[in-house]
Amino acid sequence: MESSPLAVSEWSDGYWRVTFDNPPINLVDPETIVALSALLDRLEADPAVKVVVFDSADEDFFLAHFDVARADRLPREPGPTGLPILADLATRLTAARFVTIAEIRGRARGLGSEFALALDMRFASRERAVFGQPEIGLGLIPGGGATEALPALVGRSRALEIVLGGDDFDADTAQQYGWINRALPDAELATFVDRLARRIASFDQDALVTAKELVTERAGVPSGEQRVEALVAFREASARPGTQQRVRDALEQGLQQRGDFELDLGARIGPAV
Repeated sequence: MESSPLAVSEWSDGYWRVTFDNPPINLVDPETIVALSALLDRLEADPAVKVVVFDSADEDFFLAHFDVARADRLPREPGPTGLPILADLATRLTAARFVTIAEIRGRARGLGSEFALALDMRFASRERAVFGQPEIGLGLIPGGGATEALPALVGRSRALEIVLGGDDFDADTAQQYGWINRALPDAELATFVDRLARRIASFDQDALVTAKELVTERAGVPSGEQRVEALVAFREASARPGTQQRVRDALEQGLQQRGDFELDLGARIGPAV
């Protein structure tokens, strides 16, 4: 569809690319979530797909964060796993028989970071990528998987630093912590990811599927129940009057608009120190 926030390209039978293109700042809004669910339906129905790379048309925003102004527009129906749609998407991505890779330029915060965490691998531009879980600054908690995925990747103490501090992290720090696989020079990122994707797509599919399943079983991947627990906690936090006021104040200051507030969200969302 012309208005879709996703542009899908089949580079070969086994290698697809998906580009987020949802101006002005690539919010993870209800339309994006519905489009991702439909994309997974399509990918799961195609036995030839081996690897899918997700990137962005906006060099400043990979995926900005969840659309807090339209949270009530999320589909209420569960996804194919029987889980609420956000938990469903993350669970399906992790369990997918194909390999998923994030090629990250720009900001990946909140649910944008959590989407990347649900993928199998994450590679980021050293100069342009920014990561954060800023929910705490609005009186919220991460509800899309960060509290489950980050401790397994970065350890408890660093996960608490990320979630409770609510600040921005550059790509080199994210690599050091284990949040992403590698930070690469921006000029080398696309070539590196493309070469890796083509290499994976050239291998035997049965071997790829089995290897991914075995690694996933041993990696402490969050369960669907854990994802739902975090989502329920997020919804409870979002219903608090103080949280709702913080969200209104942030929207008035420039949240979800293209500008300095969103570009420097980690510094803007918290109290002045």
